[in-house]
Amino acid sequence: MGTVVDDAASVEFHAFFDRHYAELSRLAHLLTGEADAADDLAADALLALWHRWDRVRAADHPVAYARGVVANLARSRIRGAVRERRRIALFWSHREERTENPDVAGVVDVQEALRRLPFRKRACVVLRHAFDLSEKDTALALGVSVGTVKSQTSKGMAELQRLLGTRRPERKVHAAMARGGAESGGRNR
Repeated sequence: MGTVVDDAASVEFHAFFDRHYAELSRLAHLLTGEADAADDLAADALLALWHRWDRVRAADHPVAYARGVVANLARSRIRGAVRERRRIALFWSHREERTENPDVAGVVDVQEALRRLPFRKRACVVLRHAFDLSEKDTALALGVSVGTVKSQTSKGMAELQRLLGTRRPERKVHAAMARGGAESGGRNR
């Protein structure tokens, strides 16, 4: 059960919402160029404002504060879209390699071993050894530091060596992905 102060804050916030939602949505649309995302960004901004409503309503210019939140959310969305485009470009920039008569058993073994790795280790191993990306490009694709790529790749390769019982698991990973990765059609993720 809310108090009188909570009820007053709620009424005040709802009035603020009704007055400014359309403007904040229009701002988000103009900043991102995405009509579909604009309403979501405005709603996310207003939700963030609600969680800080005591601070927002005490501000000299609550609408300016709200616009700042929308601008920050829009910037984050744009940055995320740019990172995603870069990741896609990295993946598509490498041509597919296919080999006649793949070693199906080897491919299955490597895919099974890769599935047993935690996602980040698996992603680092696959990008480094199957896609031949540099540490920097792998870090960019995953949104992590180069140091993280180095450590996760090293740990992942050690786990693969243990799982596959081989001294050179990177050769098996590269060969399996070059031979069988395209044939699997991405079914085993």
